[in-house]
Amino acid sequence: MTTRKTLALNPEAATADAPALKKKGRGWEISEKRLDALHEQAREMRRHSSDAHKALAEKFAGADLGRYTFKRHAVVGSAIVDFNCHNLGLALAIDEEGQNDTLAKRRDKSLESVGIKVMRIAAADILADIDAVLKQLTQVMRDRIAEKKEAARAHKAANPKQTYDRPKPRGGDAPKPRGRKP
Repeated sequence: MTTRKTLALNPEAATADAPALKKKGRGWEISEKRLDALHEQAREMRRHSSDAHKALAEKFAGADLGRYTFKRHAVVGSAIVDFNCHNLGLALAIDEEGQNDTLAKRRDKSLESVGIKVMRIAAADILADIDAVLKQLTQVMRDRIAEKKEAARAHKAANPKQTYDRPKPRGGDAPKPRGRKP
């Protein structure tokens, strides 16, 4: 009879201090009840958007941004941002008349502490000259892409033993065709 091999934990790894898994709020330590309330509030905000928000959303809907898409009234942590690009770690906040600036600054600070850059745009600027706002946003996006690439290069240099090779396609160099079979 053969002996079965079983997986076991590395005793050295078991004694190392590993961060505790966050089980609430999809990783943000937020209760499910609070998270559901935030999503409902974001849903209501999408239904009743301001004119500046609608104008910017319309431009995003018509633009081809590739993999960098902006989600409207997105819940990020315990905050709701007007637009969020997850791939870039970039949030857009539209400054409306009569909003609480101290609350907005506190929200921005908490988002930036977890690596999400917040770009503030005045609603009047969007309504007055949306092309200038989009030009500014494009520059911020390019800067953010450059930051992400530099961070990836630094990570690769710091971890030379990690491999970053993608698996080769099956059947030679050509990718497998998709669609109906002949």
